[in-house]
Formats: sequence, C-alpha cells, structure tokens
Amino acid sequence: MNIKPLIWAAVLAVSVQFPGRAQTNAPAPHQNTAIMPVPRTGSSTNRQALVLQRAKEAPGDYDIEFIGDSITQGWEGAGKNVYQEFYGHRKIINFGVGGDRTQHVLWRFEQGQLDGIKAKVAEVMIGTNNSNDNSEAEILAGVEAIVQQIRTRQPETKILLLGIFPRGKTFSAQRGKLLEVNQALARLDDGSHIFYLDIGSLFIENDGSISKSIMPDALHPNDAGYRIWANATEPKLKQLLGE
Repeated sequence: MNIKPLIWAAVLAVSVQFPGRAQTNAPAPHQNTAIMPVPRTGSSTNRQALVLQRAKEAPGDYDIEFIGDSITQGWEGAGKNVYQEFYGHRKIINFGVGGDRTQHVLWRFEQGQLDGIKAKVAEVMIGTNNSNDNSEAEILAGVEAIVQQIRTRQPETKILLLGIFPRGKTFSAQRGKLLEVNQALARLDDGSHIFYLDIGSLFIENDGSISKSIMPDALHPNDAGYRIWANATEPKLKQLLGE
C-alpha cells in the first residue's frame, strides 16, 4: 500500500483546519525604539517635569536652547561656572535631562516642550545613551527625527548639531559606533538651518584615551571639560547669533 498520498492528505487537512498556524511562530517586525516617543520613568521623572514646566512657565524669545541628556544637564552642575562665564549674558533655556535617549526628547516635544519657545539657536547633542541598545542606523534615525521636529516646530531656529561626544577610557566598539553615527550626522549640515560641529577630538589624548582631568568617569565633563566645550562652540554660536 502506498502511504504517501495519505500523508499528504493529512498535511493538507491540518493546513485547512488551522490556516494561520504556519505564521504563529513568525518573528514580530523589528521596531526602532529610538524614534518611538516614550516618557521617562523612575528618578528622572522629576527632571523631566521640571523641563516641561520651564517651557510652560517661561515662553518667549531665547538666544539658545540646549537639548540633550545628562551631559547637557550638567551645565547646571559641574559646568555652572563656565556656563555663567559664557552664557550668563545671554538668555538660555536648558532642556537637558539625565539619562535621556532620543525617544525621550521626542516625547517631550509631543508634550509641548518647544511650544511657545522661540530660540535663535538650538544646540543639540544627544544619542550616547542609545548606544547600548540601538544600532548605528537607529541612533541616526532618532537624532534625525529630533532635528526634523525642531525644524517643523521652530522653523526660524538655527540648529547647532554637535557630534556625539566620545566615551569610555579608550578605544571601544561603542565609541566606534558613535563615530559612525557622527559621520552620517555630518551630512545633515545644510549651511542654512542646520550646522554640524564635531568637537569630540578635543576630549581625547594623543593615545586615544580620555583623561580624568577632563571627564572623570570618561563620559561626563567636569569644569575643565565644559570649558573645552564652550570655547570650541563659541565662535559658531556668535556667528549664528549674529553677535
């Protein structure tokens, strides 16, 4: 007796009875979390709320708005003396939130962070916290989304987009990932509304290491690190501000 026809008949019967079974184990489509707006949770919710409160309670014209993560927030901490020296005579609003990833910035934009704010320049440096979980292409898309949102919501604002700062004591795959992202971010410079500036080389030594005298934890600048940052960006800021 030839049993092959019976086997194929049984397979066909199962397929007809459960037409969707073949797809149940298919992997879900990959989603780029870097462009999916989400709020902060945990200890950073207080800072998140403060930033949104600033935008709501102090609308109006500004010289510069800082957008970024803990490194940007640090202008109010380790960088406060340098901040006062370089920016004390200017009207500034700091939207930096420690631990932020691109998706958190996008969420705050949706909550009105930029509403009512008219800044001459938006200085943007974001993406290092995405480098643990997101690919180069995903981080790039996240930063691009932020830049596009600023262009849409603040069409008269000039954007000074900084390359993501180096991190880690010495060469690493993570630092290399950020360098690849920076190479692509440089392409966003249109010479009209978006201006790219990479000052990362100023934070490393000749052997590629990051000195504790600039970034004690090889990530966050101290007073000396913020002075390097301010000095490096000041000429471009003066140009964009028309000073």
